[in-house]
Amino acid sequence: MLLLSIDTSIRGCSVAVHENSVLLASADLHTDRSSSSMLTTLMESAVTHAGFTLNDLDAIAVAKGPGSYTGLRVGVSSAKGLCYALDKPMIAINTLEAMALQLSAFYPEHLLCPMIDARRMEVYAAVFDSTNSFVQETQAIIMDENSFQDLLSEHKVVFFGDGAAKCEALLGDHPNAVFPTKEIRPSAVTIGELAVKAFENAQFEDVAGFEPYYLKDFMSPPSKKSSLPA
Repeated sequence: MLLLSIDTSIRGCSVAVHENSVLLASADLHTDRSSSSMLTTLMESAVTHAGFTLNDLDAIAVAKGPGSYTGLRVGVSSAKGLCYALDKPMIAINTLEAMALQLSAFYPEHLLCPMIDARRMEVYAAVFDSTNSFVQETQAIIMDENSFQDLLSEHKVVFFGDGAAKCEALLGDHPNAVFPTKEIRPSAVTIGELAVKAFENAQFEDVAGFEPYYLKDFMSPPSKKSSLPA
């Protein structure tokens, strides 16, 4: 089974190629707008470096969100385009679940809380145990001093991702709150690891009807023209 995975949940993009559970190639760009301008090039390059062509793929996996509205739209649209062009199935993976998988082996006694910045004091977050099972489902949270106190009273919790800085400013002094110094970003590598299992269980999406997991409605900034007096 040959699988191409895509993640465009936040700024930049990430792609990976797995053959069964073995990672063959991966590539990441962390610059603004790279998901729209470079994603196709990265996908083709990763598959080529793995020694295959796009036609050899058995499925396309994509991070479904939560995350950046624009980024998710680009990633899902690209995945859909490949699925239609190649007549391949599509697999969608929760971005936060894949982020938690990056750290689960390093914190076997902790709960894991990946966070994605959602502007102001809001984050997209979920909580997982060391087996990568959900303890708290994905939700949008407005952070304050009382956030996660129920979990922190009984567990050590690792907070990470680009939204964790908001959490650290409020909970950084709590003895059970852990904040890794290394930046943890969404990655197509762990999207692919989870997608391999989904492929084995035939957990495919309806390509035509699938929409990204935005979690909340897109809010565009007000037009400067609309603020001008009549």
